[in-house]
Amino acid sequence: MKLIVDIIGWIGAGGVLAAYALVSMGRIAAASYTYQWLNLVGAAGLAVNTFYYMSYPSTALNVVWAGIALYAIASLLRAKRESATP
Repeated sequence: MKLIVDIIGWIGAGGVLAAYALVSMGRIAAASYTYQWLNLVGAAGLAVNTFYYMSYPSTALNVVWAGIALYAIASLLRAKRESATP
């Protein structure tokens, strides 16, 4: 189980770092699905890992981070739907 949780944590860390690097280099926009999905997957992976290791402050941070990403994805979808309706 520990190995699986560690792999999930590393994938999460990679997702958050990739999102930050890509937006910082101007490769993707902060208001893009790619950025928000990388943040969501990254935060979820880190939340699983930190919860397993009982690092609850980090777990809380990552749950909120994932929630922000979900909200941003919902906002992007809403904006896309509104712009598609005549």
